[in-house]
Amino acid sequence: MNNNIGFLFDLDGVLIDSESEYSKIWAQVNKEYPSGIPSLEVIIKGCTLDKILDDHYPDMEIRSKVIARLYELEKLMKYNYLPGAEKLLKSIKNSPYKMALVTSSNDVKMAHLDEELPELRGMFDFIVTADLITKSKPDPEGYLLGAAKIDKEKKNCIVFEDSLQGVKAGQNSGAYVVGIAGTLSADVLAPYADIVIQSLNEISLDELINIVRNRNEQ
Repeated sequence: MNNNIGFLFDLDGVLIDSESEYSKIWAQVNKEYPSGIPSLEVIIKGCTLDKILDDHYPDMEIRSKVIARLYELEKLMKYNYLPGAEKLLKSIKNSPYKMALVTSSNDVKMAHLDEELPELRGMFDFIVTADLITKSKPDPEGYLLGAAKIDKEKKNCIVFEDSLQGVKAGQNSGAYVVGIAGTLSADVLAPYADIVIQSLNEISLDELINIVRNRNEQ
């Protein structure tokens, strides 16, 4: 069995049902500490916290208040798997293939995730967080690091993303990109993804393996 294929997963909106909650949180933060951007919660999807703050909250005093409020609201969040996510992760975990999590979340957010879904971290061979990169999506740095950490060539990797910044990052990395519609419509994701599906229930491990093999034979 050819096990040179690697799987690179985004977190929010791909594996866990959190994007709608984050939209509410950032809308609330933007209301309390106006950034001047009417739909800030939409524009920032897929970006690291550092990039969000650099782009929209340059004042250091306001920035510290935004961070404190964000973490306060995040602690109230509950995380649940999206349809098909847990099943696919377990299938890969029980196979010879390796996978990495590539998320714009920082270590503070990940600590809360560990409390809610303690088994999730152990599913992955490596986790790339915002604290390990210097460039936010759509830059491919996170996905290139993830591929390197699981020792797979980028052309043999499959990226799973739901945000516009994310699918662009996947495309820029040279990997095969699976867009997950939901956070955004399929029409928005399609120009930057090789395929777009509604949920991970729609695709199996065997289908994914065949996709990469067929792609590399072309």
